[in-house]
Amino acid sequence: MTSSHAVQSGDAVRKHVLVFRTLPPDQLARLQAAHDVTVADPRKPEERPRFDAALAQAQGLIGASFPVDAALLARAPRLEVVSSISVGVDNYALDVLQARGIVLCHTPGVLDETVADSVFALLMATSRRLVELSQLVREGHWNKNIGEDLFGSDVHGKTLGLLGFGRIGQAIARRAALGFGMPVIYHARRPVDLATQAPELQGKAEHVPLPALLARSDFVVAMLPLSDSTRGMVNADLLAAMKPGAIFINGGRGATVVEQDLLHALDHGTLRAAGLDVFATEPLPLASPLRTHPRVTPLPHIGSATHDTRHAMAALATTNLLQALAGERPAAVYNPAHP
Repeated sequence: MTSSHAVQSGDAVRKHVLVFRTLPPDQLARLQAAHDVTVADPRKPEERPRFDAALAQAQGLIGASFPVDAALLARAPRLEVVSSISVGVDNYALDVLQARGIVLCHTPGVLDETVADSVFALLMATSRRLVELSQLVREGHWNKNIGEDLFGSDVHGKTLGLLGFGRIGQAIARRAALGFGMPVIYHARRPVDLATQAPELQGKAEHVPLPALLARSDFVVAMLPLSDSTRGMVNADLLAAMKPGAIFINGGRGATVVEQDLLHALDHGTLRAAGLDVFATEPLPLASPLRTHPRVTPLPHIGSATHDTRHAMAALATTNLLQALAGERPAAVYNPAHP
């Protein structure tokens, strides 16, 4: 049982930390060496009472994939820092955190290349119908050479259009332009200075207006953060403006897409297929038509899901928390101007 106040230990002050998602043992040990730590997953009914009890004394929170909303924050009056093991901060009441001066940290950078790998793999799997054709073999239906009805579409040399051109978007662009000879166009709030941010893409990636991107792109890949301006951005009008036969990929945030409009575009429009790693509701409900649609390749939000990358994210989140509790500026404070 820990005391209700921070404890002086040598020159360091031990504070109360609440871990609400499993950390790797080595990262948990880092926290325990410096602070009094409670581990409690609020998603598990048997651990929820311990989580609720620890909130009252918590000065630091670390975890992911659980809503830290205004009601929860009201039960954590001593909170100084929230360290999210994620890049996105959709689960956090940003206005309350800001009003109370609570530091919010996240984990950008360490997952960029891994997510880019996943998104480009999803693009390739969707265009070449790999999941569908693998299932054909598994189910014993490959008894002759496939016909044109099962052909996919080329990736190399086709035009890639990116909605959003942050670090991950640029990593996807490198794979497309440098590896597959694909012309890359992108639309973002402002053009990126390629000379300083991505010199290898100079002359290979072009900022264009949204209508031009939709009309020209064989693949439209959405890597958008979720905000008031992007929520529902991929709607019926946007999908109808896409090049006939184009493929849509979403590796950003599920709520940027109006899923009923996407289904309508697949069934009644000219959209060839969709590859989705994110959804408006996760896990994807069993009743969702996206789960079994023949021209949708769905994945269970695996963008950063490798052992190496998830450990790197946990390590950065732990560093962020330790630095903030020590009164230092964390390595990765969330900045709404550069999500």
